Amino acid sequence: MESSPSEKGRRLTETWHPRCCCCGPKLCCFCWCCCSSCLRSRTVRRRQRDRFGHKTSSVSQLEIPPPLEERLTVEEAASWKCSFDCVLASPAGRSVFMEFLRTEHSDENMAFWLACEELKREQSQEQVCEKAKKIYLDYISILSPREVSIDASVRESINRSLARPSAQMCNEAQGQIYTLMHRDSYPRFLNSPLYKSLEQRLAALACDT
Repeated sequence: MESSPSEKGRRLTETWHPRCCCCGPKLCCFCWCCCSSCLRSRTVRRRQRDRFGHKTSSVSQLEIPPPLEERLTVEEAASWKCSFDCVLASPAGRSVFMEFLRTEHSDENMAFWLACEELKREQSQEQVCEKAKKIYLDYISILSPREVSIDASVRESINRSLARPSAQMCNEAQGQIYTLMHRDSYPRFLNSPLYKSLEQRLAALACDT
């Protein structure tokens, strides 16, 4: 049975525009390079859209889950002003700081830092390899929508380390992201409506008890 003109056209399109793993059912890529460019363009558009959404959002409208507030004290929340390390040392502090980073569309920095901490604690070489690969795909690869901002030389060093991953392979990159959060995000966090309203609610809870 002879194919219809439309069927022949579809087959011809698939011949010259092969399907690819990142473009799904769309027939838009001739090769890996084009595929990478396609994904990269979508990532840029997503970040531009996120930044636009951030401009019109209100941080003060966010709410910290009540169970978290019940586990927090005024003293612990106040200790976060002492240093950024106090925030990172506190499970509640990490949670609230992550919530703040989400409002700025930069929560991948905290997620990467936590993933590196988990990698450093790993004892099994098999798990080190698995987690190192996941960190690379999630945060280091330039094709990842959650790519963190690190120096090109550090990124290349991690690329080379993937052949024989170690629990410390991301230490330098983690240090750069720590510095970025400390100098850039942490001061804004302390002055944010999210943190200030949390302090006020904790103080009110302390007075009620």
